[in-house]
Amino acid sequence: MRVVVGLLLLLLGLCGSGAQGEAGGLGEVAEINQNTDPKHAAEESTEQTTKQTTCDIWTELRALRDMVVELNVHVELLQRENSDLQTRLSSSESELLISKSRIDQLERENAEKPKVAFYTALTDAGNLGPYNTDITLKYSKVFTNIGNAYNPSTGFFTAPVKGVYNLQFTVFGYHAGNIGVDVYKNNQRIMANWERNDNNYVPEYFTKSLVLELTAGDEIHLVLPSGCSIYDSSDNYSTFSGSLLFTL
Repeated sequence: MRVVVGLLLLLLGLCGSGAQGEAGGLGEVAEINQNTDPKHAAEESTEQTTKQTTCDIWTELRALRDMVVELNVHVELLQRENSDLQTRLSSSESELLISKSRIDQLERENAEKPKVAFYTALTDAGNLGPYNTDITLKYSKVFTNIGNAYNPSTGFFTAPVKGVYNLQFTVFGYHAGNIGVDVYKNNQRIMANWERNDNNYVPEYFTKSLVLELTAGDEIHLVLPSGCSIYDSSDNYSTFSGSLLFTL
């Protein structure tokens, strides 16, 4: 009985060792199988790919960061240029407004400034004089009379405002003898002019001009002195003109 029990225990021990050995062998096989499992290889490949992708993403992010920094610098430069342009534009607009205001002021001053100018010729009748007395010359052919300061009925120019005036006249003589014209201001002679023509077939003429300071109401007229003659025709040889240079 004791022998049987001993054999049974021995068999159980051997079975246990075999089981352990088998279990150990199976474990090794499982470990080998685990190391060569395709799923495990795929996971390792995926992990490597992920690491590479992560590196690539960081590289792209750094490149994008550099681009953003560069763009920010460019934007700042553009903002500065835009600010400078706006400043210059504002300055130009201000200058334009000042210029326009000045132009408007000049236009108003010009509109308010009296305009005086006249241009006349004496007659189509040919020769006048000589007479035995002084004769007021009435320049009857009026070509320009801005401001209506010249009166062809009297031959008088009347200054409408105080100012400096330019006056000019031309005297033409066609026949032999003396030609001349005197200038009168307010019925007082201020200039005498005459020439001698000794040739009956050669005309003689002269032109004189004056710059006079006149007050409003002063009168200027031309007089043919006694013993002198003057000639005019449709060719307008003998003329009388004047204009306001500026007011005072």
